[in-house]
Amino acid sequence: MPAKRSLTAFTGVVLLGLVLTACEDRALGTIEAREGTRSVQKISNPPVGGCHQFREGVAHVANYTLNDIILYQTADCTEPQGGESVYLPTQTSDDVVRSTGLWRSFTIVH
Repeated sequence: MPAKRSLTAFTGVVLLGLVLTACEDRALGTIEAREGTRSVQKISNPPVGGCHQFREGVAHVANYTLNDIILYQTADCTEPQGGESVYLPTQTSDDVVRSTGLWRSFTIVH
């Protein structure tokens, strides 16, 4: 009987490790984007790598993931001449100042 329990425990640990490893390439949680009072987009568990575009420019972004994100006014996650990005920590939100323009993309800090 002890050998069977050890094998079951070992199998459980291996499966848990595989699940945790698979989750590393995604930001667990949701990013919500709004324009005014209208919800534009909800993105669940986005991939960690690359640039993510919003469907349209948004004025409010809420980061309910376990990762910080960086917001950009460009669609390609770059900072234009004289522009700036905004660092948005996990479990926080940010509203655009109308003079700076709308958020159009974001990257995930890993």
